[in-house]
Amino acid sequence: MKTILQQSARLTISSEDFLSNSRLMRNAGLSAGTVVRVFEQLPAAFMRDGIDFCRRIEFLKNTVRIVDSEDEINRICHSFPEFLAFPIDGRLRPLFSELSDLGFDRIEVRKLLTQNPSLLLGVEPGELSRCVNLLRGLKCRVPIKEKILSNGLFHAAINVKLRIDFLCGHGLIRRDAFKILHVEPRSILYSLGDIEKKIQFLLTNLGFSVDHLVEFPDYLGLNLEKQISPRLQVIEILKTNGAIDMEVELKHFVRLSRRKFYNFFVKPYPECEKIFGGLIRDVRVCDEKVRTKHPAGLWKLFSPSKYSSSEEDLKNMRQFMETLV
Repeated sequence: MKTILQQSARLTISSEDFLSNSRLMRNAGLSAGTVVRVFEQLPAAFMRDGIDFCRRIEFLKNTVRIVDSEDEINRICHSFPEFLAFPIDGRLRPLFSELSDLGFDRIEVRKLLTQNPSLLLGVEPGELSRCVNLLRGLKCRVPIKEKILSNGLFHAAINVKLRIDFLCGHGLIRRDAFKILHVEPRSILYSLGDIEKKIQFLLTNLGFSVDHLVEFPDYLGLNLEKQISPRLQVIEILKTNGAIDMEVELKHFVRLSRRKFYNFFVKPYPECEKIFGGLIRDVRVCDEKVRTKHPAGLWKLFSPSKYSSSEEDLKNMRQFMETLV
């Protein structure tokens, strides 16, 4: 009652208008709790010349026939009352026409509408078509594409929309978000929590901005614990010891293969091998192998063999020299 009185005073809604519109909502199948919910989120629906909410309810029930029970209408209005203010010809009709043109299963659309009304009704006209075009133009391995489409095209398009909205929420424009998913379609399979963890690691630990994902979208497809984190630890140790003074870019974490990263950053510094996860070498043994692996000099190869001189040999040499004299 306190909320009703505050809203009524703020928007100058008379008690007669409130009761009249409340009666209309109850006749449309809305419960008392849903009426209060609508009043809290969309008080303009209770004004004398406010929103004609009955037309939106009638549109869902009789025009597109996507719902057929008062319980479903009540659930939709309670979860997402803002849709009662959407223009029918400018928003709702184009949306459901697009869903029909794309050939989505009507049962799946109805299920999503009743379970998550804000997700479906919040889709802009043309948005799902762009998501479907992205899915149809994916250039990836067949198992990945089959896994993305395993639950149907409609479910996959919704997953793409969720990730597009998520990336845009971090400051990317929609064009760049679509580009990232096109280049790295595995991101469609990852949960939003996993993507959030990778973005936070990119911003906080690696020190790069979210705009770097446009140039290196394959970063989202890497494993943080097995690929990115060990490389970061190696780089931090080398910088602390003064072993490198070069600027390490995101490409060194993403584009270098494990062998190339090992040869460039780890192999010259055996103390980093334990962190990187490779074989641990003994520095002294390695130095000894370096000293002994080189071939002997040519002067050693061409030196004459030494033979031991016995008494008999010395006697024969004296006799031979006497004959010469």
